[in-house]
Amino acid sequence: MRQQNGGGSRALEPRPAQHSKLEEWPADLGAARAVQESLRHAVVETAPPGFEPRTVAGIDVHFSRDGKIAFAAAVRLDARTLELEESVQAALPATFPYRTGFLSFREVPVALAALRLLGSSPDLVMVDGQGLAHPRRCGFACHLGVLLDLPTIGVAKSRLLGSFAEPGPEAGDWTPLEDKGEIVGAVLRTKPGCRPLFVSIGHRIDLPTAVGLVEASVVRHRLPEPSRLADRLSRAHA
Repeated sequence: MRQQNGGGSRALEPRPAQHSKLEEWPADLGAARAVQESLRHAVVETAPPGFEPRTVAGIDVHFSRDGKIAFAAAVRLDARTLELEESVQAALPATFPYRTGFLSFREVPVALAALRLLGSSPDLVMVDGQGLAHPRRCGFACHLGVLLDLPTIGVAKSRLLGSFAEPGPEAGDWTPLEDKGEIVGAVLRTKPGCRPLFVSIGHRIDLPTAVGLVEASVVRHRLPEPSRLADRLSRAHA
């Protein structure tokens, strides 16, 4: 299913990368762990100079009740006005087993399939999931970001690991998320009285820039608009 309003002609494709070929997708946890270790070392924790995205994509993945089919929704918005430009959906069989810490191997294939349907490549991708805030520092946002070589941010609704001090009560208040003495993300309050979100680096972004971009993408809801719209669309068929 594809809905479009505007958009360009340059389709999004993964950049050449060691693990970008889905036919080489790992078949067991040992191979998957090795992929994560390799991808982790490819993560760039800085934003491009003068980075001001013109478009931002949100990506979200849900599964059928039996867990056998993965559904992904991708949306592309104008980063300044947050106007929806395009939305697409994809579905694929889920071929990797459900294992904590390895969920990206179930989610990334269908996320790539959805993102490839966009009429033009976004400048930034927001993922509903973790980035560096992951036991091996390679969550969904890192995995997807490195394969695409695009600035990517993980925006999770809940904590996977780490400790933090509760952020202040106002929108924009945030505190570091720490794990084993390392800052792996930020705990960001996006709305007064709402539970905070967990923001972490995916690829080609730094943490303060990621926090600022997420905060700038919040309108009336707790979630930033790219994540919220992708979440709502992906749930429609899950």
